[in-house]
Formats: sequence, structure tokens, C-alpha cells
Amino acid sequence: MSSHTPEVAHHDHDHEHGEGMTAKKIWQVFFVLLGITVIEFIIALYFVEKGYMDRSIANPIYILLTLAKAFYIVAYFMHLKFEKVGLIYSIAVPILFIIGLILVLTNESHHWISLRY
Repeated sequence: MSSHTPEVAHHDHDHEHGEGMTAKKIWQVFFVLLGITVIEFIIALYFVEKGYMDRSIANPIYILLTLAKAFYIVAYFMHLKFEKVGLIYSIAVPILFIIGLILVLTNESHHWISLRY
């Protein structure tokens, strides 16, 4: 008889050690997203509508809250939080350049519009 031990496949998953998406974590992220959305609605329907806050103040707050929601959606539901750092940088850096390009082009367009009128 030959004695051999059965091979056990060990997989190196990024989701080990409790880092994966469990039902508890999904509900936590859901309530964070719900809380951010409730804050947005309170600002829009109460503070801005009643005149307690100007739109020039509310719009940057909306943008920051929307970016926070986008982070949670991309990080947890698209599982980017559990990926390697190189993949995260290969996605995040071009997005930052695109956002910068949009800001520069918006500023440039305002300059050309002001020269036209």
C-alpha cells in the first residue's frame, strides 16, 4: 500500500479573516447610505426650501455627500475595498485626472463665456 495524503486546496482569498461582505456588513453599509440620503433630503426639503440655507452652500454639501455615497457603493458593493492596492490605484488615479480635467474645462468655459458677453 502506498501512503499518500490527500491534497487540500488552500486558496489565498482576499475575503478571508472576516473582510468579506457578510449580511451584517451589507446592512451596515445600507444604513450608512440611507443616513446620507436622509441628510440630503433634510437639507433639500427643509433647509433650502425654507430659506435657512442658500443653494451656494447646499450644492457643495450635496457633492460631498454624493461622493461619500459613491465611495461606499464602489468600495463595498463593487468589492473594490477588497482588491489589491495596485488595482485600486489604477482605477482611482485616472478618475482623479478626469475630475481635474472637468474642473479645468468648466473654469475655461466660464472664461470664454464671460469674454463673449
